[in-house]
Amino acid sequence: MKPFKKLVAIMTLAVLLTTTSSAFAADDTIKEVFTDAFYGAAIGGLVGGALMIFTNKPGDHLNYIAYGAASGVLVGTAYGLAKSARAFAEVENGRVKIAFPTVTPELIVSPSSGRSTVAWRADLIRGTFN
Repeated sequence: MKPFKKLVAIMTLAVLLTTTSSAFAADDTIKEVFTDAFYGAAIGGLVGGALMIFTNKPGDHLNYIAYGAASGVLVGTAYGLAKSARAFAEVENGRVKIAFPTVTPELIVSPSSGRSTVAWRADLIRGTFN
């Protein structure tokens, strides 16, 4: 009975997160991210269930579904963040939009030593000027 209660609680939380509208995000960015995370969890759970079938005792490997759903949430969230926003604040057509910034890696090569390092960049403000 306890796993059923957990499943109901997780599904209720997922439904609430995907149906809420975001007042602070531009173009419902947060809603899109949660929707992508939810779909990632569903697809990951299905893949985990499919992999569980190929084991000798599938009943002993029910955690494959949980691991698949958890990795699906992470991948779905990353995909949603990557496709939804480019900067924290954007100025477009005279309106300021607040959203999640996209974090991108950059490879920086030092000309003097020839060493390369990876730096992470997130744009805070983006706008067009006429």
